[in-house]
Amino acid sequence: MEYYLVTGSAGFIGWKVSEFLLKEGKNVLGIDNINPAYDVKLKEWRLNQLKKYPNFKFYKLDLSNYQALKIIFEIYSIKAIIHLAARAGVRQSLKDPWVYVESNITATLNLLELMKEFKIKKMILASTSSIYAGQEPPFYEDFKVDTPLSPYAATKKSAELLAYTYHHLYNLDISVLRYFTVYGPAGRPDMSIFRFIKWIYEEKPIEIYGDGTQARDFTYIDDIARGTILALKPLGYEVINLGGGKNPASINEVIEILEKLLGKKAIKKYYPFHKADVKITWAEIKKAK
Repeated sequence: MEYYLVTGSAGFIGWKVSEFLLKEGKNVLGIDNINPAYDVKLKEWRLNQLKKYPNFKFYKLDLSNYQALKIIFEIYSIKAIIHLAARAGVRQSLKDPWVYVESNITATLNLLELMKEFKIKKMILASTSSIYAGQEPPFYEDFKVDTPLSPYAATKKSAELLAYTYHHLYNLDISVLRYFTVYGPAGRPDMSIFRFIKWIYEEKPIEIYGDGTQARDFTYIDDIARGTILALKPLGYEVINLGGGKNPASINEVIEILEKLLGKKAIKKYYPFHKADVKITWAEIKKAK
């Protein structure tokens, strides 16, 4: 019996990708360390939704623990690795860059080594639009992206480089997916939309870094999950943007929409634009199509 190994299966994207695979009748082997980067109750809720499927197995495991991870590969026959586990968040990475190196680089290296050793056919590697810092939008996959503005972006780019090296040396089939601001139900509570809803509802000031014109290419979770699964086809080594691909929405526009939906006016508090942030993200998605 072959399994799709989904790392970060209790995370936002990992949960939805796993759910879609399970609904297709595929066997899914989930791994997550359930870290407290945000409320673990949400992660546990997602995980409990997946445990309802008989074709789902789960292990609480830290991917930086090579020996423990290797045991999983020895026990199960793995058809493909969908590597979605990561420490996310630009500003948080400035506070504890060490955990980002461990979670985003060491974990990826361990998986690549085991992919090579156990002759796994395919890997999906989740990356981020944050690595496009300093580029003029819309962002194409062949842009030179060597000026990351945060430890988060630097570690995700490092993972991409490791993936290319292992493809080159060992002919591994790896699709790198650069995700653009994923949103939707059961999303990360530290994302702007959820924080804005909470602050507007509670009539507390919204913290805006800059003048609110900074914009994001918001992409719905189901579209991201479907795109991730479609990328399981043999491609060699390929970098692919997964984003909305239309005009990005500014922070000010998002706040206006939420004000109308909640029937309340936002109290806005402005701060200087954070130097680790990207002013705008905008995916060119011709390759994905």
